Amino acid sequence: MTSSPWAHHRRSGVADDVDFEIKGQELQFVEIELDPGESAVAEAGAMVWKDASVDMTTVFGDGSGESGGGFMGKLLGAGKRLVTGESLFTTVFTHHGRGKARVAFASPTPGSILPLNLADLGGTLICQKDAFLAAAKGVSIGVQFQRRVMTGLFGGEGFIMQRLDGDGWAFVQMGGTVVERELRSGEELHVDTGCLAAYTPSVDFDLVTVGGIRTMFSGGEGVFFARLRGPGKVWIQSLPFSRLAGRMLAAAGSRGGQNRGEGSALGSLGDWIGGND
Repeated sequence: MTSSPWAHHRRSGVADDVDFEIKGQELQFVEIELDPGESAVAEAGAMVWKDASVDMTTVFGDGSGESGGGFMGKLLGAGKRLVTGESLFTTVFTHHGRGKARVAFASPTPGSILPLNLADLGGTLICQKDAFLAAAKGVSIGVQFQRRVMTGLFGGEGFIMQRLDGDGWAFVQMGGTVVERELRSGEELHVDTGCLAAYTPSVDFDLVTVGGIRTMFSGGEGVFFARLRGPGKVWIQSLPFSRLAGRMLAAAGSRGGQNRGEGSALGSLGDWIGGND
């Protein structure tokens, strides 16, 4: 199913105001249309194709185009990406020709590409650590530490998610079918830790145990649920990548290979407490 006409909302802001179209169903890609001088930033290896007038440049950090901080600012941005398990580098695609030009990016796993205008979400989105696919240049890709959860449970520094900041379009990849829930103030939702894809900062996020000892170790759902309390928006994915990979390994009759824990907000630890291992 192709998204309805090219989405474009002209406004003043920091990020480039790009046009786009989501194409495909289970294996989607996003096609971004650039005016002269506009840029899009994407994860390395995400590009499917581009027009010849679109130049491709690899940059150190998140490619947000922020001028402040100089080299140390870029180093900090790159360090945040490394902490979330991503490459130190991102790729910037800039249209240097005339008229319109297009570049397309694809999700590496079956699921959905969700276009989100950060200006409509208060400027910030918190998502799974491998959710970011592409964005208009000017969107900053950083790190979100959930300190309260880990301090209370494990005494650590907090597990890690991605934080997208800015006022432009961001394209995040989510596994399987995606459901958006808007929680009222005080409304509470329990989600499998691997199925929590993204949420707005106004949502209060913590972990709760699934129940008694028998339920924890025999129910197959892991030890904890993500507890989300409104107000705010939450996006839930039906098929975390780690769950898909686990089923494929089980079907192959082997537990070999490497599981990076892409599908859980808690990383490799989350695969254990989320019941995905």
